[in-house]
Amino acid sequence: MITGIYRDAWGIPHLRADSARALARAQGRVTALDRAWQLEVERHRAQGTSAAFLGTEALAWDSFARRARLDDTARRCFRSLERRDPETADWVRAYVDGVNEGLARATAPEFARAGLAPGRWEPWTPLGVWLATHILFAGFPAKLWREQVVQHLGADAVALFATDGPGTSGSNGWLVSGERTTTGHAVIAGDPHRFIEDPGVYQQIHLSCPEFDVVGLAVPGVPGIAHFGHTGTVAWAITNAMADYQDLYRERLRRTGAGVEALGPDGVWRRAARHTETVEVAGEEPAEVEVIETDRGPVIIGGPEGLDDRVPDSGTPVAVSLRYPPRVTDDLGFSALLPLLRARRVADVDRAFDAWAEPVNVVQAADTEGGLLHRVAGRVPLRAEANRIRLVPAWEPGHEWEGRHETPYAGLTDGIAVMANQRGPAAPLGVEFAPPHRADRITALLTEKDHWSPADMPAIHMDTRLASAVPLLDHLAALDGLTPEAAAIRDTLLRWDRHMDASSTEAAVYAAVRSAVVRHLAAHPAFAALTTPPAYPEVFLPWLGLVPRVGFALEHLLRAEELYGIDRAETVRAAVEEVAGHEASGTWGDTHRLFPWRALTDTPYDEPGLSGDHDCVLCTSAVPGWTDLSARGPAARYVWDLARREDSLWVVPFGASGVPGSPHHRDQLPLWLRGDLVPVVTDWQQLKRENEDV
Repeated sequence: MITGIYRDAWGIPHLRADSARALARAQGRVTALDRAWQLEVERHRAQGTSAAFLGTEALAWDSFARRARLDDTARRCFRSLERRDPETADWVRAYVDGVNEGLARATAPEFARAGLAPGRWEPWTPLGVWLATHILFAGFPAKLWREQVVQHLGADAVALFATDGPGTSGSNGWLVSGERTTTGHAVIAGDPHRFIEDPGVYQQIHLSCPEFDVVGLAVPGVPGIAHFGHTGTVAWAITNAMADYQDLYRERLRRTGAGVEALGPDGVWRRAARHTETVEVAGEEPAEVEVIETDRGPVIIGGPEGLDDRVPDSGTPVAVSLRYPPRVTDDLGFSALLPLLRARRVADVDRAFDAWAEPVNVVQAADTEGGLLHRVAGRVPLRAEANRIRLVPAWEPGHEWEGRHETPYAGLTDGIAVMANQRGPAAPLGVEFAPPHRADRITALLTEKDHWSPADMPAIHMDTRLASAVPLLDHLAALDGLTPEAAAIRDTLLRWDRHMDASSTEAAVYAAVRSAVVRHLAAHPAFAALTTPPAYPEVFLPWLGLVPRVGFALEHLLRAEELYGIDRAETVRAAVEEVAGHEASGTWGDTHRLFPWRALTDTPYDEPGLSGDHDCVLCTSAVPGWTDLSARGPAARYVWDLARREDSLWVVPFGASGVPGSPHHRDQLPLWLRGDLVPVVTDWQQLKRENEDV
């Protein structure tokens, strides 16, 4: 029985119920009322049925979702959850019941525009949403890129292009212990970096029942509060650990009268599961998708007949299978969700994250008794080093999974711990990590004061200093013989404070020169073989584009001792002369504008200019050489105060409501742009008064 649904001044839902199950049902219903369109888009994406109303642009994703068996994996994981943890399975069912109740009342205008009616969620749908949201988080398509680099430039070139890449997502997070705060209690703060979506990928929510009272950022479509939460006595937060826990296998397949067979590492051809699925496409003929699964995993690229390209070292048609932990273990880690809500101390959070599966995260937590936690959570298989780097041959022994890595833990240094996707406690589990610039800058800022308050933290969120500018500026400083216009640009940039502020003309000039350098490098004949990727499915192309790869790896490329005979000084010279030949481009914010993803693109918004850049703490990622628009950035910001939870703060890019025209659809955007956060409301009497006034 629901005992109360309240909303604060920002439309954020605060829910009370007399049991955890009733609360889950209330959370599902409120989420459907606020985010019906978003929920249905995510359900269809998880099922591989979104092209039926979004058209051909969604077909590539749907085909991948079908071939990777996302919906089937979610079903298997839910069946396993029912056996292993019936309480959590029942709790998930209650959430789904609430979603279906809310969808029956949904009024989102997008349904009419898309010609879609809200459907019905199944008990496993939240697991499918979680899996579809995170399947690419480990960036396994980077192995396709490395394969190309090794084939065309050699193994040493892999390090040159090492980067967290255009397709992965990261975060900032920092923990300041009580000895370094004004309150004597810990503070946890940060911001997850994801593709910015409208509606947002995080939902501010407050969940209360006799067992627990928790505020945090929920993933719409998933019950509870997984990533960022505060129970009043303990708080936690995560970042992407940048771990590698998914493998790609080159497969040898052949058709027989009985179906498809795959060659295993023991030299035996074994029957692969095979069937065909039909993907409906709005306005087009349906597409047939052949679904094949070997003993390694689902085949996500090619098949028995291969693609247009062939694997050079084998002469066999291209077929690539994906091995990912939930498909192997039938476990998505949902057994961690209820224990997190019930946590009272750091030890409880630690035990809860022992059940975590994917994505693999770095976790920070603190409690009101001084307990602190800094660990990795998730499942990373033990296997050969080659598996982590490139595609490996399925028909050769030595590439099997042999158990899982132990959980790495870390401590604090001088009362602080910073996690920003750099090489930290997760270093043994990954291959490519984010450059250390964000982590180093946050650490440096935190050392500027002996004691920090929760109210101080937003200034760190918004820091725009770009340390990765140094190699390009060093090359500029060494140039002579420039035209007067180019020399003026050089001198301007050498005086620049290296802050990527939206109002900065110098930042705009730097970005223009940087993009020109990237384009010139990518056009060099040394990289010609990488300009055209193999005929892999479209969903993997963001990892295979040469210009984005050069853009994100520019720091490495400019600092390398030698770069395939490329004269980098002359490359920088040509770039700055090119920029000098054009009119000044105004400020950084004129071109560096927010570019959120929307399932429907027929509603125009004049999105604002942004401060920040890829390697700034304010990580609003453009793609140098390709576009200044920012599709990735802080999907939320939070400050968890362990002294007084009501002094905690949070904000999301748009608002609590996903319904266009709602007063709470975009009301937090001005705050998000300025770096302001809204207070976390926890006083039920205050909420009752505010809702009675409404």
